[in-house]
Amino acid sequence: MAEETRTAPDRASHAALDRERLRGLLAEILDVDVAQISDQAHFVDDLGVDSLMALEITVRLEAEFPVKLAEEELTQLATLDDTYALLDAKLRAAS
Repeated sequence: MAEETRTAPDRASHAALDRERLRGLLAEILDVDVAQISDQAHFVDDLGVDSLMALEITVRLEAEFPVKLAEEELTQLATLDDTYALLDAKLRAAS
């Protein structure tokens, strides 16, 4: 029974991954308006993300979705598109 409980949220989390949900989460973390998080807005160059904010993004993504992000993957998270693609790939691999 416990395994069923654990497996169901994993599937639900992947099904619930959509670009707008991710955009809203990033806007909340960065304390910016959702409109500022365009698909190609660069986190560092356009949104002023520093290393502490990047760490907060990582922690929140790992808390929100059933993924673990390796340190070398963090450099891939430069835009919403990049973040979505990485999360989608990891969630698909886990299902």
